Amino acid sequence: MEKNFNPSQADLTILEYIEKEPDMTQASLADRLGVAVGTINWHLKRLIEKGYIKVKRAERKKLLYIITPEGISLRAKLLVDFIQSSMEVYRLVRARSIKAIDDLQQAGWDQVRISGDGEIAEILELTCLEKGLKIENDGPIPLLKVDGLKIFTENEDN
Repeated sequence: MEKNFNPSQADLTILEYIEKEPDMTQASLADRLGVAVGTINWHLKRLIEKGYIKVKRAERKKLLYIITPEGISLRAKLLVDFIQSSMEVYRLVRARSIKAIDDLQQAGWDQVRISGDGEIAEILELTCLEKGLKIENDGPIPLLKVDGLKIFTENEDN
């Protein structure tokens, strides 16, 4: 997860976890997020410096992280930004899926194979089903290939 751990997403995720468990350790937070403790420490220091989180000592070696009102406001803003960004990606993938499916159906195809995994491939699969395109695992039929956010069509003779 570390490679996809951008600062806004990290801030949102950390704020959400801290809100649920204020006495969570940096190590347990890092473990849950699949990142290094140093990464969590860096993000927490930034959030503290900006006034989004306060730290209180609960026990001798135990810290308690408290989200400030500014932190709650930031979490709400980041969540809205995340949802808007996710919807933009969804709309883009959906439009590309519909275009690829329409092209295949106009060429007379009613079956397709899909290559790829993850959320983008799932959107493509659902769109195929919605548009009446049957998904098969093999055969001399076109292949819709997912590569990142792109969708390519390959015919059986490629």
